[in-house]
Amino acid sequence: MSEEQEQLIELDGIYCANCRYCVLLRKENESNKKEYYLRVRCIKEQWRKKLGEEKMYKYFTVARRTVEKCYCYKDMGDLEIFLGILRRSLPVRDEVYPIKK
Repeated sequence: MSEEQEQLIELDGIYCANCRYCVLLRKENESNKKEYYLRVRCIKEQWRKKLGEEKMYKYFTVARRTVEKCYCYKDMGDLEIFLGILRRSLPVRDEVYPIKK
């Protein structure tokens, strides 16, 4: 990461969506086992609740997820371009998807 990128990250925070450790996964709908939701999580386990439990976020909110510091952060490319494309392609609400067999 260049010095300019580091300064930008310190000022604006780190966008987790641009990190290679931020992954998309399916979360089964507990009321209907034939459906699922999309969730994101940090595979380096940097997102924790106060009691230590791992935290997952809804997929449509991932572009807003930032942290001040992260020692595991590995960017996936140009932040502005990536976030622009991501924001245009994200759903506007939490959507339910059918499980195809």
